[in-house]
Amino acid sequence: MAMTMATMQEMPRSPEAKLGLRVKDLWDHQEAQLSPDEKLNACFENIPVSAFPLPLATQDIEIKSDATLAEAVKILAHHNILSAPVVNVDAPEDASWIDRYIGIVEFAGIVVWILHQSEPPSPRTPSTPRSPSSASAIAAAANGNTFALELEALGLGSAATTSGDFFEDLTSSELYKNTKVGDISGTFRWAPFLALERSNSFLTMLLLLSKYKMKSVPVVDLGAGRIDNIITQPAVIHMLAECVGLQWFESWGTKELSHVGLPLVTPQQIVKVYEDEPVLQAFKEMRKKRVGALPVIERGGTKPVGNISLRDVQFLLTAPEIYHDYS
Repeated sequence: MAMTMATMQEMPRSPEAKLGLRVKDLWDHQEAQLSPDEKLNACFENIPVSAFPLPLATQDIEIKSDATLAEAVKILAHHNILSAPVVNVDAPEDASWIDRYIGIVEFAGIVVWILHQSEPPSPRTPSTPRSPSSASAIAAAANGNTFALELEALGLGSAATTSGDFFEDLTSSELYKNTKVGDISGTFRWAPFLALERSNSFLTMLLLLSKYKMKSVPVVDLGAGRIDNIITQPAVIHMLAECVGLQWFESWGTKELSHVGLPLVTPQQIVKVYEDEPVLQAFKEMRKKRVGALPVIERGGTKPVGNISLRDVQFLLTAPEIYHDYS
């Protein structure tokens, strides 16, 4: 009975936990003189990213370059994913992966696009009521038509864009309904995008997600000419959570945060927004500070009342009425 219980405790609870056991096996064979950090790096260097589990619910989800921005948001929200590869509809059937994909569309990039619509024109390029701003003209030229001129009619680019009607106006506009994913490919993180091959190591993937602050990394199957997987920061965190209790994880997972090399910041340096600030202000702060989420603090105090992340933009675009009458 005791042997049965021990066997059950060692059985992986998930595909991610199997990875943890693989690291454990490699850990046991590392040279004794290596430090725990060096051992862990050596283990991750010996595991290919092809071993990372595929998210079953989101396999083969791609967005075509001729899909509208509204359609892309619905696809991401429906499948509860942060990003998806964008397929070039003009690419030939036998195209290589680098020609098949334009890039990755993600909520972070959609937020940047929204902020572009809300920013006022440059003082160096003043516009008049009868003359659209240069930003609108550029957008119109890029899309090959004039629907982008609706920016002017909506009042986008003025202080009014932080009002509660902004998202309702935007999502009901022809600009939002007709803008194609491929049309705004130069607005945010697009081609050429950085991808890993299946043979690349876990260590390389972890460096891209941490040191270089990438939210996700596509993994390419060169033989098939397709993106085989997209590894996200939350997926890696979930994998690590499944490794709790394993010796290699406990060697550093039980350390205090002050002992793992995290940068020290004062309360004044914490990036935050106050509960009565407009949602767009929160997104602007995320873009400026290059972070994916912010704590929401009560006005006049230091107590957090919640948080807001880039992912929350999906609710403002799929159900904009929740922001109505707030400013």
